[in-house]
Amino acid sequence: MQLGMMGLGRMGANMVRRLMRDGHDCVVYDINAAAVADLAGDGATGAGSLQDFVARLEKPRAVWLMLPAAITGKVVHQVAALLEEGDIVIDGGNSNYRDGVDLGAELATRGISFVDVGTSGGVWGLERGYCLMIGGPKDAVQRLDPILASLAPGAGTAPEVPGDTASRGYLHCGPSGAGHFVKMVHNGIEYGLMAAYAEGFNILQAADAGTKARAADAETTPLAEPQYYQFDIDLAAVAEVWRHGSVIGSWLLDLTAGALKDDPDLKTFGGRVSDSGEGRWTLKAAIDTGVPAPVLSTALFDRFSSRGESEFADKLLSAMRYAFGGHVEKKS
Repeated sequence: MQLGMMGLGRMGANMVRRLMRDGHDCVVYDINAAAVADLAGDGATGAGSLQDFVARLEKPRAVWLMLPAAITGKVVHQVAALLEEGDIVIDGGNSNYRDGVDLGAELATRGISFVDVGTSGGVWGLERGYCLMIGGPKDAVQRLDPILASLAPGAGTAPEVPGDTASRGYLHCGPSGAGHFVKMVHNGIEYGLMAAYAEGFNILQAADAGTKARAADAETTPLAEPQYYQFDIDLAAVAEVWRHGSVIGSWLLDLTAGALKDDPDLKTFGGRVSDSGEGRWTLKAAIDTGVPAPVLSTALFDRFSSRGESEFADKLLSAMRYAFGGHVEKKS
């Protein structure tokens, strides 16, 4: 099947390579001409402009966008202006599901199908495949099935069940917007899982607190029972052993073990943790529907703190302690 891919970053380029490996014809475009040239060298058809990109696609056309959420809506409109009835626009980025609902309704008036595909797999997807959460009109999704099946991991050694795509790594979740809604919650959960691992390993890292000198002053809480914190724990080894038979084993733990093995003190990282929006949108949905989500909210707010967003509040806490008790800040 032919597919047009626009946006050839970390994921888009590898998705094209995976599709071509499975025999699909890919037309590619990106504002970075070098990225287009790289894929053209691998067998894709490169385009030099948006107009050229659309012109090289056979009708009915299928255009897949892998772009930042901030510009996806604008580009969808630019692409749709060049398309016709029967064509399909696919948004595989981390866009807000509300945009998917609105764009789906808008493009439907012109006979253009809007399919939103929450795509999980990151830089490992080329080899492992991508977990795909799909929203959009049923007929459009069915037409894309060869593409979706090639991108997904597949059933592996398990026998395939006719009609069951979820066991192969892709699922039509509902109308336009449903795919990104499911991916939004997926990423919210991801925030919570990552935070739990990070907090746990931080406690393990502090297990030797009883072996270290501690200031004896009014501004330092004494460690009452230092004899219970005398462990020098190999974090990389713990991460590795947990990978084998533990109930908290996961791909995230596999990646954590690899990171600690390569850089035990994590010296190459500063600790600034970004969020690309999905965690915020997940909490918005939780608030709108009255669903408690304390773990996910804490994980999101912790990311804000990692970027210095709590600095003013921390200064105010220090100011209040000084005001009522004369407590002077300890220097780090």
